[in-house]
Amino acid sequence: MKVVIQRVLKASVSVENEIISTINKGLLIFLGIEDADNKEDIQWIVKKIINLRIFNDEKGVMNKSLLSENGAAIVVSQFTLHASTKKGNRPSYIKAAKPEIAIPLYEEFIQYFEKELGKKVGTGKFGAAMQVALINDGPVTILIDSKIRI
Repeated sequence: MKVVIQRVLKASVSVENEIISTINKGLLIFLGIEDADNKEDIQWIVKKIINLRIFNDEKGVMNKSLLSENGAAIVVSQFTLHASTKKGNRPSYIKAAKPEIAIPLYEEFIQYFEKELGKKVGTGKFGAAMQVALINDGPVTILIDSKIRI
């Protein structure tokens, strides 16, 4: 499981010109799921995200987490995070999980995220062509792979 996390001042997701999720200060999370992912990956990566100290404290030091800031979040499924670009110029998405595996894991990720954060989170629409708008704060962009925990 891979995520790209962006600390944002504002973010929204639209499908067919309709805004389906919007937040102010918080995290925009792009989630890539592969066949080998499971509940353990979900739990590890969710706890990592909500406790990651990437929000500024009173002294301007990144010392606060999404949880401590009571921040908002949007989770967007993005299979392209598993793109392989080893050969040629056309990315391969062979490692990305097929919908029958990815959708239940995506939904479980959202449910566990909401449980751990203590509130609802915004989402994209799985498999849809989405338009994502954001104002990156910092900029702060962090990559996490649940298979690389060292």
